[in-house]
Amino acid sequence: MNWGIKWERFVSTMESEYFRELLIQGLLNTVKVAVLGLIIGIIIGTLIAVVKVSPKKKITMKILDKICTVYVALFRGTPMVVQLLLSYYVLLPSLGIKGVNSLVVGIVVFGMNSGAYVSEIMRGGINSVDNGQMEAGRAVGLHYGTTMLKIVIPQAVKNILPTLGNEFITLIKETSVLSFITVYDLYTALSAIGSKNYEKMIPYIVMALIYIVLVLFITLLVKLLERGFAKSDRH
Repeated sequence: MNWGIKWERFVSTMESEYFRELLIQGLLNTVKVAVLGLIIGIIIGTLIAVVKVSPKKKITMKILDKICTVYVALFRGTPMVVQLLLSYYVLLPSLGIKGVNSLVVGIVVFGMNSGAYVSEIMRGGINSVDNGQMEAGRAVGLHYGTTMLKIVIPQAVKNILPTLGNEFITLIKETSVLSFITVYDLYTALSAIGSKNYEKMIPYIVMALIYIVLVLFITLLVKLLERGFAKSDRH
């Protein structure tokens, strides 16, 4: 196994502007799907968590609670790749929807999948906040929703920040399945580069290193945010 020759082949391939742009586009798509998916997931997950922890005195809340339970079970109970395939190749054609960008489908599915997991994370975070915070908010005349939004949820987010970081890392790694719906992600780009010279060992090693760098960056970002929250608490 001549590593020098393999590396030279990879370098010579990357000298092509086409393959450089392919790698950059794949990397951008990977990050884009993970970031936007997490944002959508946080929004959906927070809404579900609020429904889950809210009093079920009205029939509307009971119905919403059942819907959220089914939603979470559906997306947590099936693999991401199955959700992508069903959405892109079954659901959209069945509804007569054509011409939807596969990248958009990937972002939406990743967001909906993440929402199911974030909902449980956020529910745990909300439950970890002292009940006195809700009572204090209601005591000064704030509505339940306002108290939840302005007092409880911000404290819950600080408690679950490391877990949200883990969810982000999971989404980054799971983007490798985007190729199943023809999205050019990091995996697809480096596979194409490897196919140029029928040599995929170096491209796959480079892929692994890029994923490691992305994960280390996210870990560092989460630690910086934790320090920032800790400083604000002291002040």
